[in-house]
Amino acid sequence: MINTEKDRGVLLVNLGSPDSTSVKDVRKYLNQFLMDKYVIDVPYPIRRMIVSLFILPFRPKESAHAYESIWWEDGSPLIVLSEKLQKAVRDNLDMPVELAMRYGNPSIEHGIQQLLKQNPQMKEIFLFPLYPHYAMATVTTVVTEVQDTLQRLGINVRLTVQPPFYDNPAYISALVDSTMPYLEDDFDMLLMSYHGIPERHCRKTDVTGKHCLKVDNCCQVASIAHQKCYRHQCYRTSEEFIKMSGIPAEKVSVSFQSRLGKDPWLTPFTDKEIVRFAEQGVKKLAVMCPAFVSDCLETLEEIGMRAKEDFIEAGGESFTLIPCLNMHPAWVELVSEWSRTGEMASISPYASKQAIG
Repeated sequence: MINTEKDRGVLLVNLGSPDSTSVKDVRKYLNQFLMDKYVIDVPYPIRRMIVSLFILPFRPKESAHAYESIWWEDGSPLIVLSEKLQKAVRDNLDMPVELAMRYGNPSIEHGIQQLLKQNPQMKEIFLFPLYPHYAMATVTTVVTEVQDTLQRLGINVRLTVQPPFYDNPAYISALVDSTMPYLEDDFDMLLMSYHGIPERHCRKTDVTGKHCLKVDNCCQVASIAHQKCYRHQCYRTSEEFIKMSGIPAEKVSVSFQSRLGKDPWLTPFTDKEIVRFAEQGVKKLAVMCPAFVSDCLETLEEIGMRAKEDFIEAGGESFTLIPCLNMHPAWVELVSEWSRTGEMASISPYASKQAIG
């Protein structure tokens, strides 16, 4: 029997960031990230060829420049904000709380070892992937890496997993609370921009094999496939946000950003939508990025800088980037409460399948 306060440790895991803005560090980070079989999901030899021949010779320099434009004095915004979240949650709990990144530092192995260092008798690790929505390139790769690390190190603890919380009322409430202050002034359109994924990822995670992107209006037609459908979950977040915020549905739109390569990705594309809005007369645009809980390169540079510039150049007048949840009190309290009780994990089919001991 596990005594939560004495026997549990919490591991928060976010995506990650280069150690610095140097081209060398960015190249190292991109190599680790893009060589993940859950990110570029092709056989290893092909993945190695794509990354080594077509991405690493060119992209690190470009990405390093982008990181430089948003880097804070104390480091990567994603890392700094995640560390602040970890400390705030730790202050709320009577158990160890550590932070790890799927790529880069601090590593998942480091996070696990730090938990055991604080409590060598630990019987359970509560894994909290900091992603509201399920995707193989986020949740699956984090859970798999933690499981593999525990096995490789010979650590015998129970692993339970916080499941995706994309439509949980408490999460939606925190999202609304953190967003509404930025919408007090009149706006013409609110764009909810989610990170994109290849369409094939939706098909691969479809447990039925015949629903996602195969059935008309598949995201609106009830199916067990929705448990692991990123696209459906993004639309659900938007639907629940609209209901709780009271914002008219016609003033909210959904798009997907950060595509890579020539394969079909989820549409509509954020960069195209932003220009389209401006050309159609939208003067005041607000953008939020609900797929991220911490501001990062994709929010601060891709949206806050490049997308803003595109919108203004296309005829827009006012562009507001709404911060992610970051350190909003409602979000800190929510992460603390779920980590304390494991309530969502205990009732989630996804989490129960991932629990090991």
